[in-house]
Amino acid sequence: MLPEVTAWSRRRTSRAGDFPPGLLLSAKGAARISVVLPARDEEATVGAIVATIRADLVERVPLVDEIVVVDSRSRDGTAAAAAAAGAEVVAQDDVLPEHGRMSGKGEALWKSLAATTGDLLVFVDADLRGFTSGYVTGLLGPLLTDPSVGYVKGCYDRPLVEGERRAEGAGGRVTELVARPLINLHWPLLAGVVQPLGGEYAGRRALLERLPFVTGYGVELGLLLDVHEDSGLDAIAQVDLGSRVHSHQSTEALGAMSGQIMLTAWSRLERHGRMIPLGAPATALTQFRRAPHGHDPRTSDVAVAERPPMIDVPGYAAARPLAPGTAPPL
Repeated sequence: MLPEVTAWSRRRTSRAGDFPPGLLLSAKGAARISVVLPARDEEATVGAIVATIRADLVERVPLVDEIVVVDSRSRDGTAAAAAAAGAEVVAQDDVLPEHGRMSGKGEALWKSLAATTGDLLVFVDADLRGFTSGYVTGLLGPLLTDPSVGYVKGCYDRPLVEGERRAEGAGGRVTELVARPLINLHWPLLAGVVQPLGGEYAGRRALLERLPFVTGYGVELGLLLDVHEDSGLDAIAQVDLGSRVHSHQSTEALGAMSGQIMLTAWSRLERHGRMIPLGAPATALTQFRRAPHGHDPRTSDVAVAERPPMIDVPGYAAARPLAPGTAPPL
């Protein structure tokens, strides 16, 4: 790594255990904190995550002000499980409906800015197993203790768990095969970010609402690159959260995810002036499946849509729920 990246990593990397809840409560002041879980068909895990956050960080220590699950058109009991555990559940398509419907995780995250009241937002994936509230306190730590930090990424070990088989270090395949090579090639100052695609991160609303959100799987990479472009490397911190276990997707699904991430990287290279425009890239991805008489091609469109910075959206302020005790704008 570049010397400045090594220096950043030493200065801006911490551990979740460095930030006990009592310390953060003392540092919180008047700031409101929202925890957001984007969820689609996560009935099996979302309730336990919400219940843990509520027990540890709402009831035991009053650190978190709201837990919001953005339900992304679930077909199972995700919404009911989240509500029963104590979350506020918001249907993705009910937020800013005048701006139409798009699909993808990034769409749920973008909508969450209009559905929450927090000055600090913590994003947690809803499919985590073995979740602890240390994920939330770890991500909040740098934001509450250092005003120069605007965005915090979680980092962790990612085992690949399939049934009874557990392969240490074998998770995060798209990170290692696609995102990390792209980052090291085009954004070497971000080479010290251990989990650039990880779904656990936190940021200040004042920063997040200035950024566009890719609606699909490129949202994490897009936000990281845009934060760096907007605020510089030193506004980013990372916290070691230990280990992360979640559900895994098929190789075919990972191929589509990789296509969206590469298109997101392309858009940022072009937008940030890092390449000569050569025309729009093709968005068709052809993959193959074994069939009785050979390999059948399957072509899908991996084009990624994008939402504008929330601060530029008409009606954003009016659509946000008011924090308790807050007067409506004149």
